[in-house]
Amino acid sequence: MCTGKCSQCIAVSLYPLALISIICNIVLFFPAGDVQYAKDGHITEEVKYMGGLIGGGVMVLIPALHIHLTGKQGCCGNRCGMFLSIAFAALGVAGALYSFAVAVLGLQNGPLCQVLLVWTTPFKDSDTGYLTDKSKWWMCTAPKDILPFHIGLFSTLLATSSLQAILCAAQMINGLFGCLCGTCIKKDVI
Repeated sequence: MCTGKCSQCIAVSLYPLALISIICNIVLFFPAGDVQYAKDGHITEEVKYMGGLIGGGVMVLIPALHIHLTGKQGCCGNRCGMFLSIAFAALGVAGALYSFAVAVLGLQNGPLCQVLLVWTTPFKDSDTGYLTDKSKWWMCTAPKDILPFHIGLFSTLLATSSLQAILCAAQMINGLFGCLCGTCIKKDVI
């Protein structure tokens, strides 16, 4: 496969991953589908870092657009465009790593939930992991089903950011080859 076509494949793969990251981050603001928790400020701290919206979303979407243009014939489909795609892909790697780090922290610390009458993060700094020990899940009384909600969405952010980092790193290598060897986009003969 030539470097131009590879760029297009990578970009097309990054679009849905960025969209999934953005959606997951937005949904995390509304535990149990209720806006009241966001209004009252009862949102997990890692959600406020917006790793999925900024890191896995915007910081990956902008490079994906440039990488896509690099694979097409025109102003970006040349050695200079491939060189720039390396820098944009590096931005994508940085965004994916930010999203990854926030997702890991979100999973490690656990959700903000109501324990009896107090809003706290009961699993933060605990000796045993709540991810493997479901017997402690009863502690969170509100929002309803916050633990599966929290684990599912942060795990999705973890997976998408991992894929984004791999794809952007692959584009950095592809961009290097495209910069050195050209994009091999065929020109139309008139």
